[in-house]
Amino acid sequence: MATESASPQWIDTHCHLDAREFDADRAGVVQRANAAGVTMQVLPAVGVFNFETVRALAHEYGLAYALGIHPLCVGNAADDDLDKLEAALQAHRDDPRLVAVGEIGVDLFVPGLIAIRPRQEHFYREQLKIARRAGLPVLVHVRRSADAVLAGLRRIDVPGGIAHAFNGSDQQAGHFVERGFRLGFGGAVTFDSARQIRHVATTVPASAIVLETDSPDIPPTWLYRTMGEREAHAQPQARNEPAEVARIAEAFAQLRGMPLGELAATTRANAIAVMPKLAGLVA
Repeated sequence: MATESASPQWIDTHCHLDAREFDADRAGVVQRANAAGVTMQVLPAVGVFNFETVRALAHEYGLAYALGIHPLCVGNAADDDLDKLEAALQAHRDDPRLVAVGEIGVDLFVPGLIAIRPRQEHFYREQLKIARRAGLPVLVHVRRSADAVLAGLRRIDVPGGIAHAFNGSDQQAGHFVERGFRLGFGGAVTFDSARQIRHVATTVPASAIVLETDSPDIPPTWLYRTMGEREAHAQPQARNEPAEVARIAEAFAQLRGMPLGELAATTRANAIAVMPKLAGLVA
């Protein structure tokens, strides 16, 4: 009979390790993650300008990466950046560490991005087509945009993917799952006030769950500082990092009533199922 591992192993399916917040101690960040059992990270690009950076980091630290153009970056992207994305995917198609197209999607939260929604949706749809041609899953950004993202997926079928930082309804979650997507859960699920996220975390099928940090962003509750705390005590917002997946997982397992070892095995299997090239990178 299989026994629960004394040391659960985790995959952070969404970490921006290339962010400048990690410039001073990037190697230490990876070491702390490994010590916490977070033995694999997926590093999504956000634009042509950091394609080579995430690829190099993945190879330097034994991680995985994705290439794509983030909706926050489409306003400054050139029209031929889509051609550059396709060329990069073609050039690195045999790289075992290239596991997805991302981060792509639509953002309907930032006012300036709402104003360029047509351009966002154009870049999103074209990147879905590129992912389909490359035979890769996608990492999608769904901030207040689940319906818009789903509309694109209904038009352009891709080999599954992850709805990153999911915060939609049960119905929207179901639509993503029906299309072979997993839902990414991270620091937000640790907040008692995040009722919608915590509700979906308890109702979505276990086969649809993956864990993430979105480091250095979306800090869990124990790292979060309110604006008042920051102003009154000069306390900076504590930086999120991939090692926090292990503690986020404990909160998630408690919320769901799921043994921690089972959650570790399930989320690793889910990540590998949706990004099959991960199978060659993890033990």
